[in-house]
Amino acid sequence: MKELFKRWLPPISTIKSHPKLQFFGKLLHDPNLWHINRHSLSGGMAVGIFCALVPLPIQMLLSAGGAILFRVNLPLAISLTWITNPFTAPPIVYCSYKIGALLLGMPPVHVSFTSEGLAEVLKSSWEPFLLGTLVLAVVMAVLSYVVVQLIWRLHIGRLWQRRREKRLLVSAVTETGQQNLTDPAKKKSY
Repeated sequence: MKELFKRWLPPISTIKSHPKLQFFGKLLHDPNLWHINRHSLSGGMAVGIFCALVPLPIQMLLSAGGAILFRVNLPLAISLTWITNPFTAPPIVYCSYKIGALLLGMPPVHVSFTSEGLAEVLKSSWEPFLLGTLVLAVVMAVLSYVVVQLIWRLHIGRLWQRRREKRLLVSAVTETGQQNLTDPAKKKSY
């Protein structure tokens, strides 16, 4: 699992030298920001997804700040902010609005998936949108944290199971080989 993330994430030097992140200065040299372990990846996933769903144009900076604050994997947190892009933003905004309208008990307004339709909804219904965004961001962040924790534990459990089976197989083969050597009935006479 570690190898998968190492291949997928950008090199440390690329992120440390990014001009927009120089604002964080020496904080970027904290080794915890670059570790690949269960806590770091699940935390980085949660921070990245939370910041990706925040409707601000500074998602990457928020994500970097959150990763530094919580000392989780910085490259993963920053990379995940790209979940929201021009193709995914309209459905995310609409889903956030619907969740907020449902929680506030407001009848949802029909929205066309055009930039004008979304702008009209945001002008007239910003409260349900912001509430829905907050709820969606928190739920998705917690869900992603839990899912990564579970997948990591299952992966490690499977590795331990394979190791245990291999040890049992080696000990069974060794036992059988030693029985053949010590058992007089099994010895061949030359």
